[in-house]
Amino acid sequence: MKASRNFSKAAFFSRLVLLSLLSSSPSSSQEQSKQPAPSPQAKPSPSKKTPQTSQLAEEEELQQAFTAAGNDRGELVRALEEFLKKYPEASQRPQIYRALVEAELQLQDISRAAGYAERIVALTPDDIPITLLAIQLLERAGDQAALRRAVNYSTRVLDAVNRTSADQRSPRVSAEQWELEKKSDLANTYFLRGDLYLKLKDYAAAKKDLQTSYQTLPTAGAAQRLGEAAELQNDLNSAVQEYSRAFALAEGKNGNVSRAEIRKKLGNVWRLARGSNDGLGEYLLRTYDEVLQASIPAKPQKNADAHETADFMLRKAPEGAPFPLKDTRGKVLVVNFWATWCGPCRAMEPHFERVAAEFQGSRDVLFLSANCDEDETLVPAYLEKEKLRTTVVFADGLDRLLAVGSFPTIVILDRSGKIAYRAEGFDPDSVEKDLEDAVNHAVAPAKDSSSAKHSNP
Repeated sequence: MKASRNFSKAAFFSRLVLLSLLSSSPSSSQEQSKQPAPSPQAKPSPSKKTPQTSQLAEEEELQQAFTAAGNDRGELVRALEEFLKKYPEASQRPQIYRALVEAELQLQDISRAAGYAERIVALTPDDIPITLLAIQLLERAGDQAALRRAVNYSTRVLDAVNRTSADQRSPRVSAEQWELEKKSDLANTYFLRGDLYLKLKDYAAAKKDLQTSYQTLPTAGAAQRLGEAAELQNDLNSAVQEYSRAFALAEGKNGNVSRAEIRKKLGNVWRLARGSNDGLGEYLLRTYDEVLQASIPAKPQKNADAHETADFMLRKAPEGAPFPLKDTRGKVLVVNFWATWCGPCRAMEPHFERVAAEFQGSRDVLFLSANCDEDETLVPAYLEKEKLRTTVVFADGLDRLLAVGSFPTIVILDRSGKIAYRAEGFDPDSVEKDLEDAVNHAVAPAKDSSSAKHSNP
């Protein structure tokens, strides 16, 4: 089974059900009914009936039922039900029930459609698509008994998903993709059952399944349902937290989740809990950052044991060649921290390059442009386009050591590795003079006639 990360119950059902349902629709059966019936001469005499001739007679009568009904779905239901009374053990019962499901849906009799779907499940209990169809129809029927049966069927689907193993993986699907698809199916099925429990007002069971769904694969849908469950139980603080997560995850079309609707729900519970909208914006931003951080796969922290600049082993960008900072001991280090998505960083770079060019002949100063992108695959294309002329490295945790939290940030480290200058953001009219003065000041204690770089008049 495959399921979308951006969970939509409608998509989840239709993806697995459509082919199963349409492959045995009444139209298909009517096509069969257009085939010529066996020649009368070919029929054995009634006195010599065999299982084979009985089967032929049964099939011919079924074809006649489809033909007589034409496009009248009500007449088709009547004819097929009469046929089943006459042949209660008919070999084509699954196909007949499928035709009845479709006909009842067109007649908008959801309860009867659900009943026939359940009959198919009873005959073919391992048919997951038809089991999902039965769940969908029982949920639409809406009564408590139907919802409880739907819960039982969803447990059956969950068991089937859990039983799938990598041995069943198609050679055309990578192991990583197979794992992602199984995780997605598990999240969707837990969501499905949790949603049914929510309709049954079994809030404890609903919360358990919806939390499992969210923990397996965070989605706006699961967070929204968790918010609704908390709100129904008057747990306003939990409702605020869950709706905020849903708001953060609902980017574009995320299943059936409406960011505008979540915003209304969130604003309502926030005001109920706190009396006004004060602080909601800050809370939302903090939640967004938490959700985003949790979505980033955990990576080993580079230079985790480094406690001073000289301990860092950086990498040159984009090729990744080692760039040890121990070789910079005794030098003034001027580092421009930037990211590919940062517009001001792009505007800052020419200023940084011009100042670096002023000190090009000095052995006492090293200028570095340190990239801080979480997704390093963005860097090569950026460098190819922008053609940076300073030495570019990956920050590899140096931004963490120096507490860089915004971009662009320029830090000057003196010869002993201590911060001599720090600027977050920049003024284009004064940045070059300010930076040049700061570099000269950091270099000054060790100036000598052979290596000093004089300031511009």
